[in-house]
Amino acid sequence: MLALIAGCGRASAPAAGDGQAAAPVAGYRAVPTEIGGVDETGPYEVVADWPKPLAQLPGHDAWTSGATEALFAESPDRVLVVQLGELPALKQPATRPLPDIGPSLSWPLNGIPWRYASQGGYASPPGGGGPGQDPDDPAVQYKGRPGTDSRWEHLVIAYNSAGEIVEQWTQWDTMLRRPHGIYISPYDPEKHVWIVDDHNDVLYKFTNDGKTLLQTIGTKGKRGQDASTFDRPTFMTFMPDGTMFVSDGYNGHRVVKLDRDGTFVTAWGEPGQPGGKEVRPNYFNTVHGIAVDPETGTVFVSDRGNHRIQVFDKDGKFLRQWPVGNLTNLQFLIVPADRSGVWGFADRVSKVVKWDFEGHLLYSWGILGSTPGTFLNPHAASVDQQGNLYVAEVGNGRAQKFRPRAGANPAFLVGPPVYAAWK
Repeated sequence: MLALIAGCGRASAPAAGDGQAAAPVAGYRAVPTEIGGVDETGPYEVVADWPKPLAQLPGHDAWTSGATEALFAESPDRVLVVQLGELPALKQPATRPLPDIGPSLSWPLNGIPWRYASQGGYASPPGGGGPGQDPDDPAVQYKGRPGTDSRWEHLVIAYNSAGEIVEQWTQWDTMLRRPHGIYISPYDPEKHVWIVDDHNDVLYKFTNDGKTLLQTIGTKGKRGQDASTFDRPTFMTFMPDGTMFVSDGYNGHRVVKLDRDGTFVTAWGEPGQPGGKEVRPNYFNTVHGIAVDPETGTVFVSDRGNHRIQVFDKDGKFLRQWPVGNLTNLQFLIVPADRSGVWGFADRVSKVVKWDFEGHLLYSWGILGSTPGTFLNPHAASVDQQGNLYVAEVGNGRAQKFRPRAGANPAFLVGPPVYAAWK
């Protein structure tokens, strides 16, 4: 047993004198039988041409998706995506020197993203996207030319398995101000669709087809941190009894607990010291990703500005925490149905990361870039019933679909979602 443990993580050396290599051990390769490779896309392969460009819509030949905030895979044939409008579909320019700025400088660099779809909140009409910013402050308002530099259209779209647009929720474009998250509770047999609107400071609940708005939680147009308001909420998660936890948020410093009807139950959290060096439990700087263990009710929270995950019980009692690295902005969290660990989707390092429930690093993969399979600010993710992984990127302004590779180590795949009340 000791010899086996010692050999984990590397291939066996050839036996002395026989000229033959022993069978390789699994090690940390995503596909144990693979020869070569560097796990560029981990245990997945990117699905080409998914989704198809917005040019599939009439009058959209010159347009592409804006900052893609989040998505939810109800099934492989219905993937709901929220984005911050549309941007002109520009072709990457040729690399050119920049002597006016300094020597040995050029742009764009080969293989490095050359366009950021949400440049400081200025690339799409909401503006004011950063933590601590007031969306109503003229100083952070949108500086572009609506209709030329951007279009506030197609904020909610549904794609089928081929990447074709099958739903357009354009009737809500004028109401939504900055949709940040989209969900269907796995415990809701009616499959209502929830949208977290960061700049409206509310949660919207729709019928599954998106035709009817059923409920608004929070007070639209009023920002705060009490029982009736939010302060730029980001994401949410659900318990089997219908309880909801909301990360609140970009300007807020708390986790909010709601009952199944959306009634305020409790909240916890305090504003952390600025500078990203806060280590005290229950103090936050940018409360972003959130996920719950469906069996224990343990709540995992991305304290993004402090580069850590904080862990609480279902009533807000602090349990533990772990750092994620000072170069990492942890955007989104998933705890799959198999309870195999905590998955994070991280900006700056452009990685998909797996930890166990105590915070031990188990695996990670991902590369910065704009080509298929790479990332620029992976911001949210979802898994469908076939094991396909979908990732929304704010920076690249796109959604990507990843298919499990043949022979992939199941431990390296983001586990299946909970489907308790529907399939």
